[in-house]
Amino acid sequence: MAFGHEWGRTLSPNDVICFFGDLGAGKTTFIKGLVEGATGLSTSAVRSPTFTYLNIYEGTKPVYHFDLYRLKHESQFLEMGFDEYFEAGGICCIEWAEKIPSLLPSRHTKCLFTHLGEDQRQIECLL
Repeated sequence: MAFGHEWGRTLSPNDVICFFGDLGAGKTTFIKGLVEGATGLSTSAVRSPTFTYLNIYEGTKPVYHFDLYRLKHESQFLEMGFDEYFEAGGICCIEWAEKIPSLLPSRHTKCLFTHLGEDQRQIECLL
């Protein structure tokens, strides 16, 4: 969470961060820190939007937190108008971004999470 917090403070409007990793790899925990750093909200305000697809956190900089685990087709993302958030002036955090590969903006950051042990994770971020 500490790394996410520091990074969240540096992110700019319309940044898109895509998160990849197995269940329990730490994606949501990282996003909690990122949201805290970007918005000033407490980490306790951040919940995974698994059943709603999107949570919006308003603050210093808005964060649009997507969880696409349950998404069946890319077309659903478009039908819900979610692609409009890429240019809405906030920071997009997309868990399970592999569900919408052809819809991702060309300028995005990929964060790969690997579960190494009970409390160890490897995080690799690629521009």
